[in-house]
This record gives sequence, C-alpha cells and structure tokens, in this order.
Amino acid sequence: MIRDKSKDAPARPAKGVIAVAPPSFRRERALIKRGVWPVAGCDEAGRGPLAGPVVAAAVVLDPQRIPRGIDDSKRLTPERREELFEQICTTASFAVAFASTARIDRDNILRASLWALRRAVQALPEMPKHVFVDGRDRLDTPCDCEAVIGGDALVLSIAAASIIAKVSRDRLMCKLAQDCPGYGFAAHKGYAVPEHLQALARLGPSVHHRRFFAPVVAARERHQGMTMAAEVVTMASGAAPEASAGI
Repeated sequence: MIRDKSKDAPARPAKGVIAVAPPSFRRERALIKRGVWPVAGCDEAGRGPLAGPVVAAAVVLDPQRIPRGIDDSKRLTPERREELFEQICTTASFAVAFASTARIDRDNILRASLWALRRAVQALPEMPKHVFVDGRDRLDTPCDCEAVIGGDALVLSIAAASIIAKVSRDRLMCKLAQDCPGYGFAAHKGYAVPEHLQALARLGPSVHHRRFFAPVVAARERHQGMTMAAEVVTMASGAAPEASAGI
C-alpha cells in the first residue's frame, strides 16, 4: 500500500494569507533574568474616537500564571477580549487611568494619552523597575521606560494592557450610551462610523464629544447656524418664545 505522506505534512497557510506571530514574553523574561522586576506593559484605547475619554492600562503579568491567548486587542473578538480581561484581572497586577474629554480638549489627544499612561503606571500596586509602552513616545516615570512601536503585537505585557484598556473603555462607552441615547455609543464606542456621523448631524454634539475634533466642530457649527436661523424665523413670525407658552 502506498502511503499518502501529504496527510502527515504540517498545514500550510492558504495562498495570500500571512501568518501573524502572537506577542511574546521574550523581552520581559530577558529583564527578569537580569534581576529587573517588576516589568510592566502599558497601552491606551480611544485616541481616535470623536467622543468619550482615553483609557490607559498598565499590567504586570505573573510569569507563572500567564493566560493563554493574549494578543493585540484589535486581533481579538469582543467575546474573547472579555474572557481574557477577566483572566488577566485574576492573575496579574494592573491599573487603569482615564483622561476625560475635558483634558483632551485642553491638552490635545497626544498629551492626554501620555498623561493617562503615566497615571496608570503610577497607580500600580508596586512601581515597576521597567515599563514597555506601545508607540514611539516614552513616559516620564521614575523607572526605565522603553517605547515599542507596534508593541501591542510584539510584547505580551503591552498586549495584556491593550485588552484591559479596550474592555474598560468599551464598558464605559456602554454606560455613556444610557446617559446620552441616540448617538449609538454602545455600538461604535464613539468612533467616526457613518451611524455616528449621522447622529452628530441630527442631534449635534453631546457633553461627551471632543470639542475640537473636526467632525464635532462641523456638527457644532451646523447646529449653531440652524439654531440662529430658527430664532430669526421665530422673531420674524412674531411667535411667542416656547419658554413662555405656559404663562
């Protein structure tokens, strides 16, 4: 009998599909071998949305109890993120910090994000000896800080922080959806998807929108113009103001 050896061969990725390696604990382990501990990873969620805060997280993974399947939060389904969120919270040290829309409006999105990341590191139960942060900007912290571009896809601690930050922010946006119905925050989490832009055009900005993001500015100016036009029409028609209707 001739054996079909193809059945024993390892599966190959389909043509045109690029296999993406998951983040590793290699950098953290190298520091541990040198006696550097604790080692934290930090990341933020929410730089791009038109509404809601930026949420930053810092995580120190337990080398003996690392949950399986940790990856860049963007590669995970919402259900898997929720599962890993619970596992990370149970096995690791972590802290979360929020930069409000008021801070974003005052400082700009980059400075507000770096402020939240620094606050998350400072809020850890024990100050780490070394911090990996996603992006190109290092943080002003008492410990060594190393910026890693694309770090949420490379460094396991950063990937864990990306999950904590993303799930924390998503949950908060669902609560804001109850406070400001009509915008669809629970579905799109404040990002500039067509449904959100349509709601902005229809309702105008809410208190949770970032005042100086271009689509919010445009919606505010449009609604201010509509309000002024309505007032002119009311005055010209001689109609009584709505506030005095019950007098």
